[in-house]
Amino acid sequence: MSTVWEAPGAGREDESPERLVAAEFTEDDLEIDRSLRPTRLEDYLGQQRVKENLSVLILAARQRAEPLDHVLLSGPPGLGKTTLAAVIAHELDVRLKTTSGPAIERPGDLAAILTNLEPDDVLFIDEIHRLNRVVEEVLYPAMEDFTLDIVIGKGPAARSIRLDLPRFTLVGATTRTGLLTGPLRDRFGMAFRLDYYTPEELCSIVERSAGILGVAIDHEGAAEIARRGRGTPRLANRLLKRVRDYAQVRHSGGITEDVAAEALSFFEVDHAGLDWMDVKILTTLAETFGGRAVGLNTLASATGEEPDTLEDVYEPYLLQLGLLVRTPKGRQATARAYEHLGLQAPDTAPKQSGLF
Repeated sequence: MSTVWEAPGAGREDESPERLVAAEFTEDDLEIDRSLRPTRLEDYLGQQRVKENLSVLILAARQRAEPLDHVLLSGPPGLGKTTLAAVIAHELDVRLKTTSGPAIERPGDLAAILTNLEPDDVLFIDEIHRLNRVVEEVLYPAMEDFTLDIVIGKGPAARSIRLDLPRFTLVGATTRTGLLTGPLRDRFGMAFRLDYYTPEELCSIVERSAGILGVAIDHEGAAEIARRGRGTPRLANRLLKRVRDYAQVRHSGGITEDVAAEALSFFEVDHAGLDWMDVKILTTLAETFGGRAVGLNTLASATGEEPDTLEDVYEPYLLQLGLLVRTPKGRQATARAYEHLGLQAPDTAPKQSGLF
């Protein structure tokens, strides 16, 4: 089964701002990314709790010959929300149609999408928290009653027409659940949060991807890539492809632990999975601002990055590692961050536990 329709701007989860993978990809690169994605729940590694819940719900829906209830997937970028939406459609043996919140600018855009759905289709909306509020209100009756209210004309001559829609399943993905309005969030029958993957889970994913790509890699080499994969399958797979390129040019092509470590150091990804932008954020907090708490916008200006990118992409992992804390006054580097940078921590630096 394949995606049969895709709106402009769809699949933004593939657009990672991490500098290692920020270079423009060719269509071949993106096709390889898609080829690494599993299509069945049994092949989807990690997120065991989510998989177990979905397997029961999907089987029940199939036995009743009914659409699956609407599903909300949340979590940091790169954890497989888009992939899981495709898996859900594949397991239900129905079509998947994808779009994203920013691509639906007007109610008419959403109406065109909804009226083109067929019975039991899965509609995936990425970045659903970025839906226009006027568009969102059109979505409410579609989710609850499978109807679409269209207003024709303006002023006193305006009249409303109600169209019946086929029953469908909406899968929404968001990196910021707090930005969803209450009415929209309440209309999802199921909500799952995807967590960061363990190094062991990422190692299995890297080994699976290496098999698909035809890359010779040993377990230690896969584990080294997994340790620096930031708990994120998308980044681990892209690290694998960069290490593959390095091994091909500088070595015999096979990936061992030493080759992987050498390649990742070459691409400025350290032992904790931090790239040069992560280090720049921590260095800015520790040195430029002397360890003081800094507001998000100020930090964004100092590092030359967008506030949303800092908050959605970089901060979650730095917070998880205990290298950064959010305080009422702003962001602050912890004593662990100073240790990681090889700097002397001031007495005012927060003490924070982390993963390493």
